[in-house]
Amino acid sequence: MSTAEPAVQHDPAQHRFFVRLPDGSDAILAYEPIGGDVLDLQHTIVPTASQGQGVGESLVRAAVTHARRERQRIVPTCHFVQAWLERHPEERELIAA
Repeated sequence: MSTAEPAVQHDPAQHRFFVRLPDGSDAILAYEPIGGDVLDLQHTIVPTASQGQGVGESLVRAAVTHARRERQRIVPTCHFVQAWLERHPEERELIAA
């Protein structure tokens, strides 16, 4: 397992954050904008071969950082995002009421 954090990219046209994996596939966190100030984080997909390597966590962290920087709130529809927020209570203030 590498200690380097995967390089997360943002594709706003496709409403996703993604990591290009060594095999050429992508791990993604897909979202849907709600209005101008809320992101519904809908689902995270990490191919089986890359699970357990921090890729999903990097995707969620990038989405949360983006939301904070853009003064947006999040709706954690994705179960992985919900679990991540349970482990990172300091980020729960971003959750839209």
